[in-house]
Amino acid sequence: MEQMRVESRAIEVLTREPDPRLTENALRVLEKRYLKRNERNEVIETPRELFARVAWNLAQAERLYGADEAKVEEAARRFYRLMANLEFLPNSPTLMNAGLELQQLSACFVLPVDDSLTGIFESLKQQALIHQSGGGTGFSFSRLRPKGDFVKSTMGVASGPVSFMRIFDEATQQVKQGGKRRGANMGILRVDHPDILEFITCKDKTSDITNFNISVAVTDKFMEAVKAGTTYDLVNPRNRQVVRQLDAREVLDKIAFQAWKNGEPGLFFVDETNRRQPTPNVGDMEATNPCGEQPLLPYESCNLGSINLERHMVRTKAGRWDVDWKKLEASIRACVRMLDNVIDMNAYPVKEIEEMTKATRKIGLGVMGFARMLFMLEVPYDGPEGVAWGAKVMKFIQETGYDESHKLAEERGPYPAWEGSRHWEKGLKMRNSYVTTVAPTGTLSMIADTSGGCEPEFSLIWYKRVMEGEELPYFLDYFEEVARREGFWRQELVQKILENHGSARGLEEIPEKWQSVFAVAHDVKPEWHVRMQAGFQDHCDAAVSKTINLAREATAEDVKSAYLLAFDLHCKGITVYRDGSREDQVLNIGVAEGEKPKEVKVEVPAEPMLRPRARPDVITGRTQKILTGYGALYVTINEDDKGLFEVFAQIGRGGGYTASFTEGLARLVSLCLRSGVPVDEIIDQLEGIRSPRIAVDHGERIYSIPDAMAKAIKRHIGVQKAGVVPAVETFDELGGAVETDVELEKEARSAEEMIKKGLNPECPECGKQLIYEEGCVKCHSCGYSEC
Repeated sequence: MEQMRVESRAIEVLTREPDPRLTENALRVLEKRYLKRNERNEVIETPRELFARVAWNLAQAERLYGADEAKVEEAARRFYRLMANLEFLPNSPTLMNAGLELQQLSACFVLPVDDSLTGIFESLKQQALIHQSGGGTGFSFSRLRPKGDFVKSTMGVASGPVSFMRIFDEATQQVKQGGKRRGANMGILRVDHPDILEFITCKDKTSDITNFNISVAVTDKFMEAVKAGTTYDLVNPRNRQVVRQLDAREVLDKIAFQAWKNGEPGLFFVDETNRRQPTPNVGDMEATNPCGEQPLLPYESCNLGSINLERHMVRTKAGRWDVDWKKLEASIRACVRMLDNVIDMNAYPVKEIEEMTKATRKIGLGVMGFARMLFMLEVPYDGPEGVAWGAKVMKFIQETGYDESHKLAEERGPYPAWEGSRHWEKGLKMRNSYVTTVAPTGTLSMIADTSGGCEPEFSLIWYKRVMEGEELPYFLDYFEEVARREGFWRQELVQKILENHGSARGLEEIPEKWQSVFAVAHDVKPEWHVRMQAGFQDHCDAAVSKTINLAREATAEDVKSAYLLAFDLHCKGITVYRDGSREDQVLNIGVAEGEKPKEVKVEVPAEPMLRPRARPDVITGRTQKILTGYGALYVTINEDDKGLFEVFAQIGRGGGYTASFTEGLARLVSLCLRSGVPVDEIIDQLEGIRSPRIAVDHGERIYSIPDAMAKAIKRHIGVQKAGVVPAVETFDELGGAVETDVELEKEARSAEEMIKKGLNPECPECGKQLIYEEGCVKCHSCGYSEC
C-alpha cells in the first residue's frame, strides 16, 4: 500500500515531464529486463513510470540533508530528465530495483577470501546473497595457502585456491540473481602465488569454472623481471616464505598463450592500482569487480552510471558538431549528486559492505556514445587525435565531478575515511573517494541507442526486426546522413559494407577521409585500443572496461606486446580478444591445423545393409515441452504399428546454430528408430551428455539438448507404460508435474562464456550473432545483453 502511494506521488510530481523517446529495440530491452512485473510475470510499468520510480526514489536522499519537499521534487525532476532524455543512465541494479522491495542498487562488489575454512565459506555465503540481490562479485584467492601445503587444524594438506574457486563457481550456478541477472564473478590470483601456473590454465577446458572471469594480479617486480629476462620469487602467503622461483618471461608467455587461445586470463596491474587508489589508510586493493573496471577494497561496493556523450553535442554556427561543454557540465554535476544519493538509498545485502561503502562512498561516473561523438567530430578513433579527445572528455568529467563532489562535501560532509586519505593529504575535501570509472554499458547503451562505453562502434550496419519477423538492414543514421551530404551515397553501399564486415575501410566508393573517420572495432589496431584505454585511464579514479581486439591471425607475441604497452602506459589492467579464438579451440580439437587424417581400411560386412522402414501416410504421436539451458525444446515422438518411429525437435529460431544442430540430431535419432536400433541403446548414447548450460525441468536436471531428447523418449515410454493419455498433447499439462525452475533455464552458462569458447555464438533471444565488446556480449538485432 505504501509503495503504491509513493509511486502515485512520483507520477503526480513528474506528470508534466516529457515522455522518453525510445527505439523499438530499447523498448524491447526495457520490457525484458527492467520494467516492473506482477506475480503473473506480466509487465505493469511503462518506461516513463520506470524513470519516474527511479528518479523519485533517489531524490528522497535529499531529505537526509535537510531538503524540503520543493527541493526533493526539484531533484526528482532533474534526475528524471537525465534518464528520459537518455543523457545519463545509472547501472542496471538501480534501474531494476530503485523504489521496489529489493532496493539493492549497486553493481560491483569485492569480497575477501581469508585462509581458513570459516573465512572461505563465510565469503561463499555473502557471494550468494549478493548474487541473489543482483550484484556481481570479485575475489582475490591470493591469501589461500597453496595446494599441498600443511593444515595444522586437520594435520592434512590444503587443496589450493583453484579448488575453492570451483566451489564458488558451482554456488553461482545455483543462485538466482534478482530474477533478472545471472551471477558473475572475477577470480584473481597474484603472479607470485605458488599455484599460479595451475590458475593460468584453470579455464583451459570449456566446461570448467564457467561463472568466472579470471585475471592474474601482476606486480611491478614481476614486470621488471620480464624486461630483464630474470626469475622471480613465488611466496607462500601462509608464512611469507619463498618456496621457489620461475622464469618471468616463461610465465608471461604462458599467460599470453592462454589469452591468445581463448581470451583469459587478463592482467590486473595490482601495484599500479594501489599507487593510485585514494584510501591506502583503509587497506590495499587486491581484486576487481567481474568486468575489471572497478578495483575495490575488501567489502566495498560501488554504483555506476554513464553519460551519453552523443546527447551532449551541439551544432556550431559553421554547421559543424562540437561538444556542448555547458550542458555536459550540468549533467556531470547532477549525475554526481544522483550517484551519491544511491549510496544512501541502497539496501546492502551484507552489513560489512554497508559499513565499508559508506566509509569511502565510491561512485563511478563514466561514458557511453564516445565513438558516435568522434564520428560527429570527424575524428578517427585510431589515431592521436582520437586518443586526445578521449583524454580531454574524461579529464573534463573528472575535474567537474571532483568539483561537484567537493561541493557535496561542504554540504553533507566528506566521506568518513577521508582523514588520512590521499585526498586529505592534498587538502582536497571530497564527498566520494572515487568519482569516475568507465564501465561496460551493455544494455544501457542499447536503451540509449548509442555506442558502448569508450569502445569503437562495432559495425556501420545491422539487421533490425520489423513487422511479422521480417529483418531489414539499416545503416548507422549519421553515416547515411554524411554519405548523402557528401554525395557518395549509393543504395548498393548497404550490401558492400555488409560484405566488408560492417566497415567502410577499403571501399573505393567512400572517400578516404570518411573511411578513416568511420572506424569500427576490427579496423582499429591493438596499439590504438591500448592507447585509447590509457587516455581514459589517465583521468579515471577506478579503471576502464575495454576490449583489446586482435585479428584472427595475431600471434601470442602480439598479445605480449599489448601487455607491455598497457603496463608502460600505466593502465590498471588489460583484456584481449583475438577474433575467432574461442571458436578455434573447439573446432580444431583432435586435429592440428594442416594435419591429414590417417587412412583406415574398413571391411564391409557381408550382411545386407539396413534400410529404414517406410513412413506410413498416417502416424500418431505426442509433443513434450522440456526446458533446457538454451530455451524451451519441443519434442514430438511419433509411432507406427511396430513402435517408436521418429522424433521431431524444435528450439529457437529456424536457421540458427542451436536450431540446426537440434534438427540434425532429431533426424539421426529418427533414422536409428526406423532402422531398428533398440530404444534403450539410443537413450544410453544421449543421456548424460553435458553442456555449459544446465536447466531443471519437472524436478530433473537437463544437461544438454541431447540429454533432453533422451529424457523426452524415456518420459514418452513411461507415459505409455503407465497407461496415461493426456487430454492435451503437451507433457507439461500432465497432473502432478513438478514446477519448472525458470531461473536455471536462464542461467547455468552465460552467453558471454559461450561466445568466448565458440560454443553458441548466437543470441538466445533472436538467434542473430552475438557481439563481444566491453568485456561482455550483446545482440545489436534485438537488444539482448549479459551486462
